[in-house]
Amino acid sequence: MILIADSGSTKTDWALVSVGSVDGRSTAAPSVIQTPGINPVHQTADAIRTSLPSVSAPVSAIYFYGAGCTSDRIPLMTSLLQDHFCTQQVEVSSDLLGAARTLCGRSEGIACILGTGANSGLYDGRHIVQNTPALGYILGDEGSGAVLGRRFMNAIFKQPAFASLRDDFLASAQLTQADIIQRVYREPMANRFLASTSLYIGQHIGNPLLQQLVTDNFRDFFRNNVSPYGRRDLPVGFVGSMAHHYREQLEAAACMEGFVLGSIAKSPMEGLIAYHAQ
Repeated sequence: MILIADSGSTKTDWALVSVGSVDGRSTAAPSVIQTPGINPVHQTADAIRTSLPSVSAPVSAIYFYGAGCTSDRIPLMTSLLQDHFCTQQVEVSSDLLGAARTLCGRSEGIACILGTGANSGLYDGRHIVQNTPALGYILGDEGSGAVLGRRFMNAIFKQPAFASLRDDFLASAQLTQADIIQRVYREPMANRFLASTSLYIGQHIGNPLLQQLVTDNFRDFFRNNVSPYGRRDLPVGFVGSMAHHYREQLEAAACMEGFVLGSIAKSPMEGLIAYHAQ
């Protein structure tokens, strides 16, 4: 049995896969578990331990792809997983490499993540060979749910055209301006809170103001994160809820910025199972 994990800041999907001897492919449907998001940049070791699941069978190998799994955090995640699942064969990689393996397999391409956070990379079929630093939702993460939420909050309180949207949003979310300041500046996981506004935006995406807000967020992503690779010859693939739910606006932004979209996957898990079964 192998355990594959795809972890973002909001949730972690785990797939327990039985890999047989016939062409190295799985002989049974994977067992899928969902737990809260894990991000070793923002969470302590104790907090991460509480998010690790129990599994129904011994695990021979673990492949963990996660947000915040930078080179300095990989040893911590590796140790936690080894101890919790009682196995030494653990490979911890960035969620970006997971996205690249999902979208591109073993071929060259540009792989991107658009969820609560955002990232992108130029992939040579084996490794991420170039990466524009994402920098997080305060300094970067253009295109992400957290940045969309930040832009939305800014617009409803500062732009008169958004006044009716502001009143409707605050009423439906049962929030005040003071509540929002509290959640963003004084409570943990502000990125998750900001990204949660995407649910409201998606429900009202017929509003031209919100369409423009989403499209501009994606255009910033292409300009600041994808353009530096200088590879307009390659299609740009995406994984993540933002890309999946706002596909129309993503396609429009790509066209405006001179890029061609590749495949879009809401979750990388199916692609990762296929990759590791080969």
